[in-house]
Amino acid sequence: MIEANDKQRLETAANIWLATVRPNGSPHLVPIWFVWLDEKAFICTGRDSIKARNIAKNSHVAFSLEDGSDPLVVQGEARFLDTIPSAVADAFQKKYDWNIIGNETYNALIEITPTRVFG
Repeated sequence: MIEANDKQRLETAANIWLATVRPNGSPHLVPIWFVWLDEKAFICTGRDSIKARNIAKNSHVAFSLEDGSDPLVVQGEARFLDTIPSAVADAFQKKYDWNIIGNETYNALIEITPTRVFG
């Protein structure tokens, strides 16, 4: 599904722009750190954040890389993970020097499975 060049971009990009759907149907768009692992994106956020509350009600999301000159847009389904896989924690640690385990502020790990990729 993801081409090699796009996979490399997803593995190295610092941020994505994440779009979620508000209860009234309007979009909510924010930049956020992420890791790309095993053909999925993972974000860490506060469980009470707007994006987390939106995902709890509607799992449809989209995200894009920051480079508008060479766009990559991913549509997908988001879900909360009850546990933090060690590979995901290691990826956040390596990419951002950030230990997501036990973080009280960013206490929700969300996995995004792509359903459509274009750009």
